[in-house]
Amino acid sequence: MSTVMERDGVDVSIGELREERHASAFQSKRASRRYWLFLSAFILGGLLCALGLLLYNNPVPMDSPSFVPVVERRIVAIVTMLIAALCQSLATVAFHSVTNNRIITPSLLGFDALYSTIQTSMVFFFGAGALIGFSGTGAFLTQVGLMVTMSLLLYGWLLSGKYANLQLMLLIGIIIGTGLNSVSSFMRRMLAPSEFDILQARLFGSVTNADVAYFPIVIPIVVIAGTLLFLFSNRLNIVALGKDVATTFGVNHRRSVIYTLVLISLLMSVSTALIGPLTFFGFLVATLSYQVASTYDHKYVFPMAFALGFFVLTSAYFFMYHIFQTPSVVSVIIELFGGLIFLAVILRKRSL
Repeated sequence: MSTVMERDGVDVSIGELREERHASAFQSKRASRRYWLFLSAFILGGLLCALGLLLYNNPVPMDSPSFVPVVERRIVAIVTMLIAALCQSLATVAFHSVTNNRIITPSLLGFDALYSTIQTSMVFFFGAGALIGFSGTGAFLTQVGLMVTMSLLLYGWLLSGKYANLQLMLLIGIIIGTGLNSVSSFMRRMLAPSEFDILQARLFGSVTNADVAYFPIVIPIVVIAGTLLFLFSNRLNIVALGKDVATTFGVNHRRSVIYTLVLISLLMSVSTALIGPLTFFGFLVATLSYQVASTYDHKYVFPMAFALGFFVLTSAYFFMYHIFQTPSVVSVIIELFGGLIFLAVILRKRSL
């Protein structure tokens, strides 16, 4: 059998035809090279900023016995940034895909509002001492359990049955979140100034809120949930095309959506309970990732979002800590830029 065919008057081999017909996640080799260039740059930038956070401006000399303990405390912050970047980036990208909407965030399901209500209720009913004492593995698991339970009840109620509706679930999530925020806001107005100051420090997302005692629980949950979400990338590519297309390809759309939302709930609950609410950080990272990845394949979007999220956190903390000496406002700056990009995306909605 001949391996050469004639096309448009030119002899073309079968191998060349197969290469042309091969489906790729990128539109061209240039887009592929661009992707790997950006991914490498973000990974290298994140590692350099992390190294800078560990070693730069260290008040203890390297030959001092106290050098290692200081570096170990800084490593806790780096690990926290890795966890936050993985949770927020993967959860937001997956949430955009299952909802087929890129201008919303998983925070709409009420994770931030529930976290705020739990913290505020502790101070309102039991005093600031109770909030300070509300720590440890038990308190952490309680908060994660409440967030996951609320989201599972929301999914089980609104995504099952004859009239399952994803938009209705989002609407109910917004209503619940707004109600919880109103209740917590009312309770905060009734607090003494000293109690309000203590509470306010907990309500801003920061890596300093993380406790190393939580890592043996957090890291396995995050690794397992993130791995399952990445392994689900091919199915998620189809789910992102919509219910009708997914059904045509033989994919159970409802089951796939619930499965993805459960993993999103785990990631968001762990991130929020560990460091506090970061409403627009995931949206910021996901939106920038779509622009630089130049592909819809989640196998490539997930790593890009993770690398970009880690780079954003490490670079923000490095510059705000060592250059401007104001590490406490890092989350405010990130949320500010995330909110501005959110507004920009809404104004450009017709072009998305």
